[in-house]
Amino acid sequence: MIHKETLINKTVSFLEKMSEDRIVEVLHFAEFLQSKYEEEILQKGIEELSSKSSSFKYLEKEKDIYTVSDLKEKYK
Repeated sequence: MIHKETLINKTVSFLEKMSEDRIVEVLHFAEFLQSKYEEEILQKGIEELSSKSSSFKYLEKEKDIYTVSDLKEKYK
């Protein structure tokens, strides 16, 4: 596997050959990837917190107040 420093140096050497407009495109893409990665981390954190939460624990003890017989129409 290629080391991070090698990848950065190789990327910089490519960037040095590009026009400023292309470099801006690469920057925007890198920013997009970073924000996507941060969103994934945030989403996983939220999922973990909610799965460990006991906020809705009271619902487990509650009886079902509706049954299938309460339905007016059944959809298949």
